[in-house]
Amino acid sequence: MTPSCPLVEISGTPRERGRQYGEQAAERVRLGIEHYSAQLAGSNLTSDGIRTLVQKFEPTIDQFDPTYLEEMRGIAEGAGVAFESVVLLNARTEILKLAQRPADKMKSPDDDPDGCTGVVALPEVTRDGRLIHAQNWDWKVECAETAVVLKVRREDGPDILTFTEAGALGRSGFNAAGIAITANYLETDRDYRRLGVPLALIRRKVLEQKHLAAAMRAVYTTAKSAANNMIVSQANGVAIDFECAPDETFQVHPERGLIVHANHFQSPVALSKLKDTGIANTPDSLYRDIRVRALIEPHLGAVTRDTVKDALFDDFETPWAVCRPPRKTLGNNLSATVAMIVMEPMLGTLEVAMLPALNRNFTTYKLDMEVQRPTTQGAAKVTSIAKAG
Repeated sequence: MTPSCPLVEISGTPRERGRQYGEQAAERVRLGIEHYSAQLAGSNLTSDGIRTLVQKFEPTIDQFDPTYLEEMRGIAEGAGVAFESVVLLNARTEILKLAQRPADKMKSPDDDPDGCTGVVALPEVTRDGRLIHAQNWDWKVECAETAVVLKVRREDGPDILTFTEAGALGRSGFNAAGIAITANYLETDRDYRRLGVPLALIRRKVLEQKHLAAAMRAVYTTAKSAANNMIVSQANGVAIDFECAPDETFQVHPERGLIVHANHFQSPVALSKLKDTGIANTPDSLYRDIRVRALIEPHLGAVTRDTVKDALFDDFETPWAVCRPPRKTLGNNLSATVAMIVMEPMLGTLEVAMLPALNRNFTTYKLDMEVQRPTTQGAAKVTSIAKAG
């Protein structure tokens, strides 16, 4: 039976929000901790070693935003787990990789990426003139049992609706100001030379912003431990794909009203300056974005959420497909498209299908929106002239 994705609603101070989160999602938080702790143990990391790695990130998080540590302490209290375990959930990408990289830099058999295919259709190419932002999240199949949709009621900024792993502060989602984000795994030869802000917290920072400029700044300028691709959009019709190296950020703009991105670098500038080391583990990335774009482009001017879903359900070359059923990865782990997330921020709707290769039923989650409309004619079409670069 395909697991459902529960809604967790929280409000109040960061500590209060965390406690509510931990109480409501306690079982899924514990499952996530058990899963990643077991994976780290497979890399010969003891509980003391895990704690040492986690503690390295605390000063960086505190400097970035101390309220995040407060919220994590609340989650730990509410779920009845160790605080360090909640930090692990929020820095799991970085900690898993650091644990798997001994001094000789050889990769562990567990060193598999969480791939994704992200899509944005701008208003000028959709049937109803509303931006659509969507994603397939490919990762370990066990995470279908630890996912939640988190609704954050805030007094200090726009409310947030985000699909994430239980205990994490954010992943894919949008806020009441119409700002949305999805993210994709990337890998470069520059990764893990320094300690940066965990990616989950950068995404949360984006979702806390009232203004698109501040959201994009958070992606563009925040120091990272490793590469990542983040697509940021705003409901009125602006979207930019940020291909982030740890120390530099490159842009990919919409082409024919679409952004489609998988798990390899597209920017010619990026490819001229760094080495993309992720393709060896995600060779299917090379055609996933091509397939999705080819399936959507015949519908330009009439794209709907169903159009985007149909493209993301693509089973070409299954199980190495855009929408993949549970299968063994090159690292011999069981992986799948864990969830398909389809957002229409102007309407405040986020749809989720868990394990979509096996289940095409979506659950719809809603957020009350406060999007400010532009006052100039044609402002929503400002990105239509942009080309990939």
